[in-house]
Amino acid sequence: MRYSQQREIILNLIHSTEIHPTADWIYSSARTQIPNISLGTVYRNLKQLEHDKLIATIFDGTVVRYDSNMDKHDHLKCKICGSLTDLTLDYDFKNTVKQKFNFIADEIEITIIGRCSKHN
Repeated sequence: MRYSQQREIILNLIHSTEIHPTADWIYSSARTQIPNISLGTVYRNLKQLEHDKLIATIFDGTVVRYDSNMDKHDHLKCKICGSLTDLTLDYDFKNTVKQKFNFIADEIEITIIGRCSKHN
């Protein structure tokens, strides 16, 4: 991958937050450092960063979010404010699915929906 200052700034923005930002959030934040950056440039760089496995794309209903945590993990989602929090589960879901349903799971992505501590 060829070096790009824009790509580096976008990657740093994603690494600097735990909110699993949207492209619009990244675009707004990037404009503080690169005032003439376009939303299209942000999307092209996000696609390249995902292709290079430097970020992950999370499909949150109709919203696409980006995650710099490339370790296997799941999420807690607040149904009030929409926040996503990383969650690592130690349970062997693949084995349970295989034994209980005779189904080989290639990937399991879990999002637990509820209310975060701000909305208890």
